[in-house]
Amino acid sequence: MTSIRSVLTPLFFLLCALLLTSGCGVKSAPLPPELARPERIVDLRATPDANGIKLSWGRPTRYSGGHTMRDLGGFVILRAATANGQMEPLAELPVTDRDRFSVEHEFSYIDNETVVGQAYRYAIVSRTLDGYVSDASNKVDFTRIKPPPPPNPDTFKLPQSPSTPPSPGG
Repeated sequence: MTSIRSVLTPLFFLLCALLLTSGCGVKSAPLPPELARPERIVDLRATPDANGIKLSWGRPTRYSGGHTMRDLGGFVILRAATANGQMEPLAELPVTDRDRFSVEHEFSYIDNETVVGQAYRYAIVSRTLDGYVSDASNKVDFTRIKPPPPPNPDTFKLPQSPSTPPSPGG
């Protein structure tokens, strides 16, 4: 007659072997640090805004090694007050979980600490949750200009196109 112990002992070892070999998480080789950095942002743009200078850029979706990135942590906005000046950190933008997994891949920031007539140079650095940082993005130069005044409603007239017949009496 077979004892319970002789049946349970092999089952116990089999269960332990399964637990040790299954593990959890991503089943791929770890990336070396130089391949775990976010890819460089190449589409930084600057446009005028009523409150300053608006910067826009696309979200990096890959690591520099080519793998899909899932742990975007945020961005560091760099600014120089002259075209040849030293780039200094201006702001840090953390990426929330909602933004990290969003279908939208566009980010923006408005630099409202600018002076009309002053030239600025910008770049963006992205970082992962683990602290790996990308190379600096393309640089954009922008001079803040004073926006034109809004039209005066008392004197504003729509221009007439050549195909528009003149209004009666005028």
